[in-house]
Amino acid sequence: MNKILICDDEPDIVSALQIYLKSEGFDVISAANGKEAVDTLKEQADIKLILMDVMMPVMDGIAAMAEIRTFSNVPIIMLTAKSEDADKVMGLTIGADDYVTKPFNPVELMARVKSQIRRYTLLGASTGTVKDNDSVLKIGGIELNDKSKEVTLDGELVNLTPLEFDILKLLMTHKGEVLSPRDIYEKVWNETVIGAESTVAVHIRHLREKLEYDSANPRYLKAVWGHGYKIDD
Repeated sequence: MNKILICDDEPDIVSALQIYLKSEGFDVISAANGKEAVDTLKEQADIKLILMDVMMPVMDGIAAMAEIRTFSNVPIIMLTAKSEDADKVMGLTIGADDYVTKPFNPVELMARVKSQIRRYTLLGASTGTVKDNDSVLKIGGIELNDKSKEVTLDGELVNLTPLEFDILKLLMTHKGEVLSPRDIYEKVWNETVIGAESTVAVHIRHLREKLEYDSANPRYLKAVWGHGYKIDD
C-alpha cells in the first residue's frame, strides 16, 4: 500500500484529503507543519508522495521543500490558494513536482497523485547498473541509463527528480529536435494544461543547473526562441 504524507495546518483540509486518499486505497499520515513533515520523512523512508501546503507555522512549505530536496526525491504536490501564484513558481523552482489549487477538485487531485506515484515508483523500481544499447542514451558527457534510472555527467552521478529525469529522457530521445513547452508537458505529465510554458521552463532551469557548467550559457539544453527546447552535443 502506497503511503502518502499530508502536510497542512488546517484540520478540515487534512480530514478531507484523508477521506479522498483512503477511499482510493492509500495509507495516509499527516504533519501540521513543514518541520514535522521533514522529520517524518527522515523517519519513514517508505513515503511515496507528499501533499504540502505553502502557508504553515513553524516551517512553511517552501522551506520544508528546500530541506527535503537535500536528501530525498520523493514527489511533492503543493497545495496553494488561487492568489499564491508567486508561491507556485517558488515551489516549482525549489523542487515541487506539481501543484493543486484550493479548493481542489477530488478527481483532479487523485489523478495527479496517481500520476506522480506511478512515475516515482517506476524510477525507483530498478537499482541495477547493467547497461545495454536499448537502455542507455548518451549525448556528449551526459549519459542516461533508463534501466538503472541513473544520469551521469562526465562520469559523476547527477541527482534528478522523477520529472527532471523524464524531461531529460524525452529530449535525449529526440536529440536535435525542438520540442515546444506544450509538447514536453503533454508527453511528461500526460495531460494538457494552460500555462505549461512556465512550469516546463522552471524544470528546464533545474536541469541546466545540474547538467551545465554554466547554466546561463548552456552547452546541451538549448532554448530555440519562440519554439521550445532541444538537447544537442
